[in-house]
Amino acid sequence: MNETPTRERVPMRDGAPQQQTPHDEVLLGRYRVLERRGTGGFGTVCTCWDTRLQRRVAIKRMPLAAETGATAEEALAEARTVSLLAHPNIVTLYDYETQGAYAYLVMEYVDGLNLAELLARVEGGRLTPDECAHVLDSVARALDYAHENRVLHLDIKPTNIMIDRRGTVKLADFGMATLASAAGYGDARGGTVGYMPPEQIEGMLVDERADVFSLAVVVWQALTGSNPFLARTAAESLSKINRGPSGRTRPELDAEGQQALLEALCPSPSGRMASALQLAEELDASLGDAQEGAASLRELVEQAEEDDGQDSRRPRRTPALTLDAPRAAAVLRRGLTALGTFAVLRVVLPAAPGATPQVVAVASLLCCAAAAAWPPLGAPLAALALAYVLAATSVTGATLLIAMALGAGVVVWWALAGRRDHLSSLAVLLPCCLPSPVSGAALAGFALDPAPAAATGALGYLVGVLFHACATSGFAGGALLVALGSTCSDPTFWVMLAASAACAAVSSAVALRGSVAAGILGQALGLACLLGSGVLAASVENAGIWASLDWDTMVVAILLFVLLCIATVLRGPLYEGPEGGGTHEFPQ
Repeated sequence: MNETPTRERVPMRDGAPQQQTPHDEVLLGRYRVLERRGTGGFGTVCTCWDTRLQRRVAIKRMPLAAETGATAEEALAEARTVSLLAHPNIVTLYDYETQGAYAYLVMEYVDGLNLAELLARVEGGRLTPDECAHVLDSVARALDYAHENRVLHLDIKPTNIMIDRRGTVKLADFGMATLASAAGYGDARGGTVGYMPPEQIEGMLVDERADVFSLAVVVWQALTGSNPFLARTAAESLSKINRGPSGRTRPELDAEGQQALLEALCPSPSGRMASALQLAEELDASLGDAQEGAASLRELVEQAEEDDGQDSRRPRRTPALTLDAPRAAAVLRRGLTALGTFAVLRVVLPAAPGATPQVVAVASLLCCAAAAAWPPLGAPLAALALAYVLAATSVTGATLLIAMALGAGVVVWWALAGRRDHLSSLAVLLPCCLPSPVSGAALAGFALDPAPAAATGALGYLVGVLFHACATSGFAGGALLVALGSTCSDPTFWVMLAASAACAAVSSAVALRGSVAAGILGQALGLACLLGSGVLAASVENAGIWASLDWDTMVVAILLFVLLCIATVLRGPLYEGPEGGGTHEFPQ
């Protein structure tokens, strides 16, 4: 399958070439493997560089059965049919080859995200009605064109719906069920548990209405954030389908739209509309503006590409605290951030020169509302207010220097890390609101990747120490400098500062393994960093003689550990498995 390649320069994702090593894998003598996207029900997916035509392609490699004669011919015939599906909303099949024990499908490379990856990034795992309208219209047009050419998809799911950097939606893996069966890949009938209609699960005859059902499940999931028929086994999924989805999709979907979607999800094919276009037409009036949705999706994909620009192969973390009840989680996150912002400002703003109770109340409420609307604003607003009050009441150059350093540090942190997660602000605000300045470290490890988590943990500790010193001294410059001088000269300060950064970095790094167990283990190791550092600080402070621990820090750290372990369990895994990992096959 492989041959010894020569050195050549292969353009990377950002257009810059990269020198390859002589050990790189080459498929079919011309496709150099750049990245393995994962293993699905029908084989392995790779991103490759076509050394002949100098372009990226996606290649799906399927194992062939031992008897590859007639089955391989059938697969070739099906590949020819699929390759004729020239449509702007269908991923193009460029070529089909067999070599040794494998069949290779060479397909168009889509520079963007699949719908599953996009849903994992947006709040609540849901699209807006405008975005959903664009996805529905695009996929419906693709299916209508394919059905006219007598090609069924039979595996419509979020991982097979691609969205490129221009917001164009493309449906991938057309004909994979027939191709896999023809190539002799077991008894594969295609489909994924949770998206297959009953007739496909039971191995009965299928037609265009099977694709209509699967598309309706994707629409329901995109609107609500959950798949109503997801189950561990096909039998459990079938039972859920027969009961029907519970509840309404979204308040924006009126009764007519709700009825159309339920009709498409009917267990019996005879109860569904005949085509995907009919489903789109009946839902269009209830959804939003597809053109607005295309623009919104384009912005989301571009932002995702920017976030992942340093390493596009790195596992993508889902938005923190995405629970089974996404709306409740979002309300909780926004509410806690707004409350923390309000609590800090109600202490800081009264110290500003000329501040009246009315001005303090209005300013605090406005900042609180801004933090509720977009949580990443909470910490910058509170910290910059603290810097302003320090500068405005400054009587010495040292106090002014502290204010300037605080303002600059918060702006840099926010630009590089703070604006990227909705829990980052709360991780900085907690040390101000609780009696322990290290209380934000564990939350930073829960919400952020290791480097920004460490920076957030350290910043939260410094802001917490400064805030408590200001509150204790009444923002009086002389008393504040004395308090800060005493704090900074104490070895405990530096030990706990390092502990805050280490706790956040360690808990985040371990949690990036993705599982719930890894998340809990990360929190446990982070707690161990804090508790061990607390013991070390007490020992250093007393020249090695055992002394009373800082019980405020210990108790707060343990309580937060318990709460974040609960949140980790509710959140579930950080990211989905490899593409196609949800595919299930069933014997006839």
